[in-house]
Formats: sequence, structure tokens, C-alpha cells
Amino acid sequence: MLRDITIGQYFPGNSIIHRLDPRFKIVITILYIVMLFTGSSYICLAVGAVYTFGAILLSRIPLKMFFKSVKPLFIFLMITALINLLFMSRGNVLFHWKFIKITDEGVNTSVFMVIRIVLLIMGSSLLTYTTSPITLTDAIERLLSPLRKIKFPVHELAMMMSIALRFIPTLIEETDKIMSAQKARGAEIDTGSFTTRAKNLISILVPLFISAFRRADELATAMECRCYHGGEGRTRLRQLKSAPRDYIALGITILFLAAVIVLSRLF
Repeated sequence: MLRDITIGQYFPGNSIIHRLDPRFKIVITILYIVMLFTGSSYICLAVGAVYTFGAILLSRIPLKMFFKSVKPLFIFLMITALINLLFMSRGNVLFHWKFIKITDEGVNTSVFMVIRIVLLIMGSSLLTYTTSPITLTDAIERLLSPLRKIKFPVHELAMMMSIALRFIPTLIEETDKIMSAQKARGAEIDTGSFTTRAKNLISILVPLFISAFRRADELATAMECRCYHGGEGRTRLRQLKSAPRDYIALGITILFLAAVIVLSRLF
């Protein structure tokens, strides 16, 4: 299960999605999220699905990688569907037993929410899959640069976000190694009651926290040895420059968003 988590990973490539300006990709991702949460009907979700799978096709990243990003959240999706199914009392009653009442409106809402969240995860994953952490840091810093006028630590915030994304795969790999080592020593992590498994997690969390703090200390030492002093006087190897394809991609996203807004009012 841990190996299926692909959040924060970057897949190098030369597709048109990879070549887009990261600043535009961040703005497009925000508009994409607004698109999904603006629509209130299946037609709007269909428009969002067409946009999502079209972008995935252009990125040339295997579709199975996006399904892997959804797989670890399967339990969360089921809980979300169950909550909407049981607590939606409007509509025609399909099943009623004691305090459990399932309506057609509850089923419709559950399916709608699950599809929306799956599209959200797949579309948002495209940002980190096609953008390297360093480039993403530069883009966030450039977008937030107007906040420097009010003394907001823009560079530090962008750096923290980049490091957090970068170390997600590393910590997942470290967790998998610790679990394998503990199982080799006879620890029963995946068996027993829920209480027993919760107690056995301590043997994983303690080494993981120690490893995370050790890596953080090594990273801080490495940055100090390289005379890192924040964003002051810092130069960049790659300068961010926009191209016509960036404006075309932004325009297409706005058109899809406008279509969703119109359809949500009609249906």
C-alpha cells in the first residue's frame, strides 16, 4: 500500500504539460479545483472529467500512476460515501431498517462526491507529476512575490512547501523499510485486533520520527555548509518565461470553467 502512494513524485518528460510555465500550472490547478466544486450536476462533472483525462493524455504519464494516487485514499472515499449515504434524509426512501435510512438522494450525493474527489486527486496530482520541486518552489515564490511589500517571508514559505513535497516519497520509503525490519524481528503489524495493531504502530512511529529529525538536521547542516541565507541575493539557474502555449492552456481552462458555470445554472 505504501508503495502505491505517489504524492509529491516527479516524472521527468518532455510533453506539452511538462513544458508549461509552472506559474501558469499553479493558477490552472486552482481554476481546476474551482471548476470541480462549482458544478453541481453530473454534466458538470463530465466536463471536468473530459478536461482531466485530456490533460493526462497530453502529459504522457501512464494512467495507472494516477489511479495509484487514488488507491491509498480508498478508505477515505468509502467513509465519505457512507456519511453522505446515511445522513442524507431527502428524497425517496429506498431502504429503512431501525435508524438506518437510505434515500435515492443519498445514493446520488454519495456517488457524486466520490467522483468529484477522484477527479480532484487525479487532476491535482498532475501538478507535482509534471513539475520538479525546485521549479515549483520558484513558481510559488514568484506568484507570492507581491507579499514581500508587507514583509511576508515568501521565499521561506516556498522553500518549506518544496521540502515538504520532496520528502513525502522519502518518508514513505523509510516507513516501508522500518515496517519490513520490524516484521523480520517478529512484530505483528498487520495482524491482531485494532487495539493491538494501534499499539504496534509505536514500533514504527518512533524510528520514523527519529529518522525524520535526523534527515532534517542533515539537510540544515548541508544548507549551512553551502552558505544558504534565504532568498537574499539568490540567483536562479533557470529563469521562468511564459510562452504562447501557457496562455492557450490558461484560456482553455477558463473556457471549461465558464462551461461548467453555465451548465450548473441550466441544470
